[in-house]
Order: sequence, then C-alpha cells, then structure tokens
Amino acid sequence: MKYFLCIILFLTASISSLAQEKYDVPFKSINGIIDELLDQITIEKGEKMDTIAIRNLFHPSAIFTIADSTKSETVSLDDFLNLLKDPYYEQGYLEKEIHKVVDEYNGMAQVFQTFYGKDSEGSEERGINSYQLTYYGGRWWIVSLLWTIESKSVGIPAKYGGE
Repeated sequence: MKYFLCIILFLTASISSLAQEKYDVPFKSINGIIDELLDQITIEKGEKMDTIAIRNLFHPSAIFTIADSTKSETVSLDDFLNLLKDPYYEQGYLEKEIHKVVDEYNGMAQVFQTFYGKDSEGSEERGINSYQLTYYGGRWWIVSLLWTIESKSVGIPAKYGGE
C-alpha cells in the first residue's frame, strides 16, 4: 500500500509538472508568446475569448494603442480585455501572421508583425502589430501592443512582407 501511494504521488507530481511546463512553453520564447496571443484571439463562431489566458501574456501595466497617421487611441489591459468580450468577436475572428521582424537585446524585444485578419462578416484587412516585450522571471511578457491597419494610400512596406 505504501508503495502504491508513493507511485500515485510521483505520477501526480510528474503530470502536474508536465502540465505546468506545457503551459509555460509559450512564454519561454518571443515566437511562442506572440503565436499564443494569435491563437487566443482567433476564435470560432460561438466561442468566447479566454481573457484569463490572454491576460497572462501581458505585463499587468501593458498598454494597447491603435493608430494611423491621423489619430491614435490607447487603452489599458483591463479595457482591452473588456473590448474582447464584445459580441462582435463571438461571431468568429481570425488573425494570422504573414511576416515578422524581431529585434532583441538584453531582455527586451521589439517585434513588427504583419498580420491578416478576417471577421465573421467576411471583412478582410492587413496591418502591422508592433509588440514591445521584456524578459524576466524566466519568461517573456508583452508590455505594449501598437497596431495599425493597411490603407490604400499607405501599403505595408516590403521589409515587413508587403509588396
């Protein structure tokens, strides 16, 4: 019986450790955390976004800014997560990476990611996400996300995967 109990405890600890490692994997690399964010915000019709999982990708004081050459709007992490609860997203949303440029130095990184997005109404767009990240505590954190949408007058530059 004592042997059986030890095996159960060992298996439970091993499975818990493996589950924790699997959960931490996206945070160990820049590509991993960015890919995880895209996985989280891409949802099928009727699904709800897992805002707890999304929150765990960002530094608690992260900011979010959408901008173009005429205006910009910045919100907090809490405000951003509230926006993701909008029923618009429950109809389905796809965002995928087209191209990425990563610059990294001494625990900080800047990522320019060209993306393609499509909503449930079939509206398609391309744009660029600009992420700022920091590495501490054994993982990457997104501290800022700035994005813009491509327009007819301002296309995506070739160095970011544009034409």
